[in-house]
Amino acid sequence: MTTNNIVLPDLLRSLSPVELITRMREKTTGSRDHWPLSCAIVLATTLVFFAFLAKLISATKKRRSGREGSSGRGSYGYKLPPGSTGWPLVGDTFAWFGAVASSHPPRFVEQQVKRYGKIFSCRLLGKPAVVSADPAFNRFVMQNEGKLFQSSYPKSFRDLVGKNGVITTQGEQQRKLHGIASNMMRLEKLKCHFLEDIQLVMLQSICEFPDNQVIVLQDVCRKVAINLMVNQLLGMSSESDIDAMARLFSDFVDGCLSLPINLPGFAYHTAMKARNHIVSKINETIAKNRRLQDLGEVGNGVLGRLLDEESLPDEAVADFIINLIFAGNETTAKTMLFAIYFLTQCPRALKELREEQEGLKRHNAAEAEMLTWQDYKAMPFTQCVIDETLRLGGIAIWLMREAKEDVAYQDYIIPKGCFVVPFLSAVHLDEDLYPEALDFNPWRWLNPENQEKRNWRNSPFYAPFGGGARFCPGAEVARLQIALFLHYFVTNYRWTQLKEDRMSFFPSARLVNGFQVRLNRRKSTLIDSPK
Repeated sequence: MTTNNIVLPDLLRSLSPVELITRMREKTTGSRDHWPLSCAIVLATTLVFFAFLAKLISATKKRRSGREGSSGRGSYGYKLPPGSTGWPLVGDTFAWFGAVASSHPPRFVEQQVKRYGKIFSCRLLGKPAVVSADPAFNRFVMQNEGKLFQSSYPKSFRDLVGKNGVITTQGEQQRKLHGIASNMMRLEKLKCHFLEDIQLVMLQSICEFPDNQVIVLQDVCRKVAINLMVNQLLGMSSESDIDAMARLFSDFVDGCLSLPINLPGFAYHTAMKARNHIVSKINETIAKNRRLQDLGEVGNGVLGRLLDEESLPDEAVADFIINLIFAGNETTAKTMLFAIYFLTQCPRALKELREEQEGLKRHNAAEAEMLTWQDYKAMPFTQCVIDETLRLGGIAIWLMREAKEDVAYQDYIIPKGCFVVPFLSAVHLDEDLYPEALDFNPWRWLNPENQEKRNWRNSPFYAPFGGGARFCPGAEVARLQIALFLHYFVTNYRWTQLKEDRMSFFPSARLVNGFQVRLNRRKSTLIDSPK
């Protein structure tokens, strides 16, 4: 009897490692005494590894076979949506993050949707997951936040944004903090406290570049957004404070989805050091505001009003402010950047946007006034550009949730503890909902058929700011900031892109080369075509 037709797992199971070594020594040398001991050790280790691997693959096949034979019932014993478990141990994690890090994040999801439908099962980060590209199910998950589902973030993210922040807290505390944030950014406060402050920051930050200046727009937008957030939230305005916070938050963001290894050289370690510095600066500002309170005065910014109107411990205040700066900085900075990136590729849209903004500039030229709230509301095409930028390059591309209990949806049961991922970007880039979905086409939002989709507060088809109990409380502020940035940037400059670029969304949304451009100051307010 020969072993020519025996596969490796059968051979490994039929012989012990010692017997295999003996046979191979005899086959190789014809003697038991001429094989070096080190070679024997290496081979034994290799064979043990392959034996383990063979056993693992065999067990995985049996598990898959059992699942398929039970009409889609997973290891929980429930009827999950159809799908696969991917590779042993890692599941679909590598394929998932490979897609997210690309310029087209829904790639993996779209592949699975073709095989299994818009709601499917997979395995991410070692856990069973239900992923959705279905607008109705995504809305169901968001509307049942705190009831059937709760937020679920990696340890590195939780550690950095803080346990007391509106992003990570649960239940009644989350509702309280969300209410405070929403109150701080009500419409009347946008008109009274934010409109002029935002324009002052824009005038200081982006209107003074000399002619022929080369800039990395990603860095400029990050600094502008940090300037806006720390000015409005903390009352900070000095150049040195702004620069320091911009550097710290750059390190902070890079660590949010990193491996939680707190050793020098790892992104998590650098991010935690940045967080400690940020908390220290916030605590210094809290102390100053507390002293003003003792004198019967109210400090500057949202923080001053927060301390005056709400009763929160200082630790909770620091986490709360970090959450607002983090969320506001990511949304505002990246949407400003992506808007200019898309406009550069679409000269017709840039021309129309510039004409709209030049009209507002001429309207206020006689008194050299800043834009008013009425001006902001008279920017229909600018709002289309913002909506299209958020659809194509929205920051919240997927949400991370976990089932709090067994959840019935359609014919499926999602078990308690299962990872649930509404993939918002897959909906925003769905060709059935948005023809030529990968094209930057702001005019699509002028189509009456898209008006219902466009309601970003409630639409299941367009949710750039999330939804439900975790709907972004600063959504309107962010849109105001982006619109004013576009006004001042396109009316002051023409620009030439110097290096090819593309989007990536991991570990955070960005352009991989930072979008390097050469600026040329516009000499007049006449309408001109981009070069």
